[in-house]
Amino acid sequence: MKDILSFLKNLQDNNTKEWFEANKATYLQNKNHFDDVVNSLIKEIRKFDKSIEPELEAKHCVFRIYKDVRFSKDKSPYKTNMGASINAGGKKSAKAGYYIHVENNKSFLAGGIYMPMPDVLAKIRQEIDYNGKTFIKILDSKNFKQFFKGIDEMDKLKNPPKGYDKDHPLIEVLKNKHFTVSHPLSNKEITSSNFEKTVVDGFKAMKPFLDFLNTVHT
Repeated sequence: MKDILSFLKNLQDNNTKEWFEANKATYLQNKNHFDDVVNSLIKEIRKFDKSIEPELEAKHCVFRIYKDVRFSKDKSPYKTNMGASINAGGKKSAKAGYYIHVENNKSFLAGGIYMPMPDVLAKIRQEIDYNGKTFIKILDSKNFKQFFKGIDEMDKLKNPPKGYDKDHPLIEVLKNKHFTVSHPLSNKEITSSNFEKTVVDGFKAMKPFLDFLNTVHT
């Protein structure tokens, strides 16, 4: 992983098409290494999550490094990270799944559902409304809290979502538009021999959270 971080740091400092093309061979070498890591993570996840299909591979999960700059103020052509979404059905799946993000000083493991479609978001809120005690028990479990402080609150609503009273006991949870959790990983952790174990342990800790979210798809 050290070589991957080194390449991404260099890309961060030289985010141009000319530099990237001149270093394409190094990129491909590191991408292949990252794919190997993701394939290993998939294998480990399948030991405790049988929803991950046996045929799922890194190619179904790893995101492209090329940016879509059409609607971005930042016109640099490449992402400065390597990331993979390990879901039942792959990265394009609407189901809650696992995510690994490797970037110089900005790495993290995460999971859940980011930007769910309105109908899915409504079902998640309804499930929390109906089974709030179960949901809170998951968030308060020892294994979960070892890695996660709670639900990530980016883009959180200021007012209660339609159909929910401001005095609802879980209104602050219901205001979320994304239902994800995340845990930061330092460069030292990324390059450690325990890297894979740390990530897999984090994924294990979040599985009950993902299972709860995925009840809306059953």
